[in-house]
Amino acid sequence: MIERRPVADFISHATLTLVGLIVAFPIYLAIIAASHTIPDLAQSPMPMLPGAEFFKNTAQALFEGPQLVGVSGGTPALLLMANSLLMAVSIAVGKIIISLLSAFAIVYFRFPLKNFFFWMIFITLMLPVEVRIIPTYKIVADLGLLDTYTGLVLPLIASATATFLFRQFFMTVPDELVEAARIDGAGPMRFFWDVLVPLARTSIAAMFVIQFIYGWNQYLWPLLIASDANYQTIVLAIGRLVRAPDAFLEWPVIMGMVVLALLPPVAVVVLMQRWFVKGLVETEK
Repeated sequence: MIERRPVADFISHATLTLVGLIVAFPIYLAIIAASHTIPDLAQSPMPMLPGAEFFKNTAQALFEGPQLVGVSGGTPALLLMANSLLMAVSIAVGKIIISLLSAFAIVYFRFPLKNFFFWMIFITLMLPVEVRIIPTYKIVADLGLLDTYTGLVLPLIASATATFLFRQFFMTVPDELVEAARIDGAGPMRFFWDVLVPLARTSIAAMFVIQFIYGWNQYLWPLLIASDANYQTIVLAIGRLVRAPDAFLEWPVIMGMVVLALLPPVAVVVLMQRWFVKGLVETEK
């Protein structure tokens, strides 16, 4: 029998509602700001109801970009979002492929110092990006990969977290499946593609969502690598825009760009929500 506790339920729902409102309020402000003109936003207090300029401002942000007087700018959000999308998808797919293969080798192959190499990979979790960013930048610069898509993506596609999670999942796969595949004459890669990858599809989906958002939100690495506006990401562009003097800023258009920057990660989370939750809470065997 489930005990009913109306007071505790009310407090829980009220807390969740309050936290949800706090999280959603900055997004609401961005949408409101994108729907007004500059004189409207200059009023005190700022309007809190939607205006009539939302589609005009977002269209300008998408196809023209904010036009800054005396400051370099004007890169359309369409190009910036394409760069961010390419970077996010490439990082997510690259991390998943490399992590699947490395976890497969660690679990199913015997070679000298196997555990040593695994723990060396795992220890990199303790090294933040800032610690290794200078030598990484030096290597990328020496290879001539500055202001290239390869330079944006390649240094970020190795993932100790994904390798660890896939290793833990592969260790739960019954040995009978390995024996059955061996009896059927399947080689290592056939067993990998036909058995392990389908079993790990929910974990792969969950990892894709996490790594896509990680790649989309990258700021520090593109800031170092992409000096050419044609290779900048939308997060980097927004960060540079808001540091310009207020007199030069088209805040409604910038807020329209902010709203556009929210759409791809939100769409990925919404579309893959079921797979994402399954990958976090279920273990398929």
